[in-house]
Amino acid sequence: MIIDGQVEFRSLLMHHVTTHWPDAIISAYDPIEAGHLPEEFSGAGNDIILLGDKQGSRDPLATLKQFAKMSGFPAIVYFGKRGRAAAIKIGADAFMDRQKIDHDALVVVMDDLLRARHRVASTHSLFIGDIETGVNPLIKGYRFLNRLAVSDHSAVYLAEKESAGIKIVLKVFRQVPDFSDGVGAFDRFLQEYEIIAELEHPNIVQIYDLGVSDDHAHIAMEYLPGGNLKRKIESGVLESDAVDYTRQIAGALADLHSVGILHRDLKPGNIMLREDDSIALIDFGLAKRMPLDREITGRGQIIGTPYYMSPEQGRGRDVDERSDVYSLGVIFYELLTGEKPYRGKNAMSIIFKHSEAPLPVLSPRLSQYQPVINKLLAKKPEDRIQSATEMLDWL
Repeated sequence: MIIDGQVEFRSLLMHHVTTHWPDAIISAYDPIEAGHLPEEFSGAGNDIILLGDKQGSRDPLATLKQFAKMSGFPAIVYFGKRGRAAAIKIGADAFMDRQKIDHDALVVVMDDLLRARHRVASTHSLFIGDIETGVNPLIKGYRFLNRLAVSDHSAVYLAEKESAGIKIVLKVFRQVPDFSDGVGAFDRFLQEYEIIAELEHPNIVQIYDLGVSDDHAHIAMEYLPGGNLKRKIESGVLESDAVDYTRQIAGALADLHSVGILHRDLKPGNIMLREDDSIALIDFGLAKRMPLDREITGRGQIIGTPYYMSPEQGRGRDVDERSDVYSLGVIFYELLTGEKPYRGKNAMSIIFKHSEAPLPVLSPRLSQYQPVINKLLAKKPEDRIQSATEMLDWL
């Protein structure tokens, strides 16, 4: 996460980071435009905070002190013109001159901090234990089969519900909210459950249970064995299937939007396939109720995946359902062609192309879909298809 009041400096840091880590997910926060982050901000969900000394009228070292005193706060790299000794004494893990950033030196510093963070995370053996050793979260009623994915705050397991004998997926959050370093992430975890549990749509993953066991919270959800849409695209998709998948996604989005929910991270990796080849939307960790809740993310943050971001989302502006419609357009184009409409050397160049590059042109064989692609990927929200329901009509 980059926190600084100068947009050019934030963009420069994004460039340095994505040049070395092209898949990095970066949120950029402007404390001058959006206001200073609250005292309870824990940095949860971030590996590193890049903190610049442009904090408006506030002493930047006061912001550093606020972050450093928070238990479990991510590593902090502080960027200033002077004050190295003071910044390190207050709690910065590293100091860099914002006017003379050396790319290689920055990469080395960040890499060392990431390695140290991962070593700490690996000590949580109960959370990320090896299935062969039987070391896993103890959740009554479930037998663990395999660990599918892991992050700092949650892990995803394939398990069996013992009472029903069916395979399910368990998403397990490592700490209940009494632990200060998990408050923000725990809120997101509960939000994800609350959003999808209240929906019953064939193209949204089914939720079975939410519970807390010892120091773990968990969500039990439908097991989707067909893999994700990203893998399907890589192996090739028939034109008729591309249209059908897009129709299913649009239907799920229409249901989300009807109850005032934005997905905000719609991409093929978050769309899974069942054995019957129907799709289901998953991973609502970035989903938001409208209007946006600025206690978690507000104006000035860029959050999501650059390849699928709408122009307004890429610029950190307020978004509505038309931003999800834009992401749907990117996916539809990729389903039809096997290619992303915009590529770049780093996140910032991709974000720029979404805003400024000409609309992508389909091959003559697919020209019948050009009008809908034009309407989905229009740069201005008012020029787009205005809703997922309208997209269903087009299809």
